[in-house]
Amino acid sequence: MNPLRTLILAAAGNNTIRRVVATAPVSRDVVRRFVAGETTADAVEVTRKLVREGLTVTLDHLGEDTTDEATADAVVRAYLELLDALDEGGLAERAEVSVKLTAVGQLLDEKLALANASRICAAAESHGTTVTLDMEDHTTTDSTLRILAELRGTWPWVGAVVQSYLRRTLDDSRRLAVAGSRVRLCKGAYFEPPEVAFPDTHEVDLSYVRCALALLSGDGYPMFATHDPRLVRLVGDRAAFYGRKPGSFEFQMLYGIRPDEQLRLAQLGHTVRVYVPYGAEWYGYLMRRLAERPANTAFFLRALASRS
Repeated sequence: MNPLRTLILAAAGNNTIRRVVATAPVSRDVVRRFVAGETTADAVEVTRKLVREGLTVTLDHLGEDTTDEATADAVVRAYLELLDALDEGGLAERAEVSVKLTAVGQLLDEKLALANASRICAAAESHGTTVTLDMEDHTTTDSTLRILAELRGTWPWVGAVVQSYLRRTLDDSRRLAVAGSRVRLCKGAYFEPPEVAFPDTHEVDLSYVRCALALLSGDGYPMFATHDPRLVRLVGDRAAFYGRKPGSFEFQMLYGIRPDEQLRLAQLGHTVRVYVPYGAEWYGYLMRRLAERPANTAFFLRALASRS
């Protein structure tokens, strides 16, 4: 693993560094590039702008590793408020929500997380939109897939996420590539041991390609989350090879990263979904974004230097 990435991911769990970054005057300015804001109104405003540009959206209320039921319930209520606001704003057909199960109680009790995720799915259904379950570190993968299977019994449109840096993901991709299944493929952004994850970025890329082919050749609806130009081109080429037309798969990119490419792909007729995070708990998300791309780290450090 890249030493800089290792350092940044370690910083994501360091409370001292968290306090320094969170209180630095420049941080809020930099975070606005990657995070819609802290409120539901902020999230809806950014969503409306992106939809006007021909993009679709998935919204993530930031927060994870919830350790009490009251906080988990507060996260659910935040999603219900967001879904109401999207519906009221006429945006629900173009915007869904992404949910981290640890934010709704997974580390406390799997049944609690299932019940809370069910509340969000029921609300999404009533507003005519969908939910995708974010994938987190490898210790939660099996639990997340169990909850996914339970939810799909009632809401078969619930989206899954698989991460190409995990050694198990090709098998998971093949199992999930069934009719009606929505599956997002990303590289992965958590600090993982080499026993379960590929430590080399080239191996992660090769795994991404293998998993992409498994999803494209299957019967589900693949969602390719990548900013890598090589992988974007490869997915487009292989989609054509498998006879997939625009609309039978989609590209996904993070808010604030390669916005021109998002628009270019949309103008070619592709469905492009922008992952838009919002909320006060932005620190861990920011650290993972910096770890994923050196350009993000350079951007952040330049901003710090210019304000110091």
